[in-house]
Amino acid sequence: MGWFERNIMEPGKLPLLLALVSFVLTFVITRGITRLIRAGKGPFRNISGSGGVHVHHVVPGVILTIIGGFGAVAGGQYGFGSALAAVIFGIGAGLVLDEFALVLHLADVYWTPDGRKSVEMVVLTASLVGLLLIGFSPLGVNDLDEDQQQNRAVVLANVLVNFAFALIALFKGKVRIAVLGLIIPLIALIGAVRLARPTSLWAKRFYRNRPRARAKAGLRAYHHDRRWAGPRRAFQDWIGGAPDSEPARSLERR
Repeated sequence: MGWFERNIMEPGKLPLLLALVSFVLTFVITRGITRLIRAGKGPFRNISGSGGVHVHHVVPGVILTIIGGFGAVAGGQYGFGSALAAVIFGIGAGLVLDEFALVLHLADVYWTPDGRKSVEMVVLTASLVGLLLIGFSPLGVNDLDEDQQQNRAVVLANVLVNFAFALIALFKGKVRIAVLGLIIPLIALIGAVRLARPTSLWAKRFYRNRPRARAKAGLRAYHHDRRWAGPRRAFQDWIGGAPDSEPARSLERR
């Protein structure tokens, strides 16, 4: 049995594969359409409801996510119904996360710098689902041997230790590392032992009376952001489109 059959096509993983593919394709197609609308090209236009209210695609996304989620619960892991529910869920999730920043800010920030959070969330979600698909298990219990898997105490200890590392990384202001660390233990450990971000809860609690640690954390964060902020923005703009500088409009006014 090859790697693909062993890790991707093992029983029960087909719905996850279908959900991931439909999720990514929905995001790519949606971004392509919104870019065309922004440029005034093609037959696509914004959808407006009664009273001129702009209907964002997060609305049908929520509906499809609910339908797909309940359908997946009712359909189990096998059969056509399960596969269809996975596709519907993936499409809905793609539409919702494409406007994640809009939901977060409750403002139309789609083409603003804050709108990059949507792209970041989509990339992070696709990466996590991809890791699960190829065999990584949450909380790092995928590499245990048969004897360890039979020993529930060992499994529980692995789960708790790795979760603690991920939680420390989160409190240190390293959200991406904390989330990925739930899947890959080494990443959570690295995030837990390194200095916290200067604005994090950890720094405010434990660096309050340690000026040297505060200064070192601030300097490290400055160099990190200076090194990676530009490439990260360029990558996000390449995927989702470059933002403009127009002020965001509150959703309550629309």
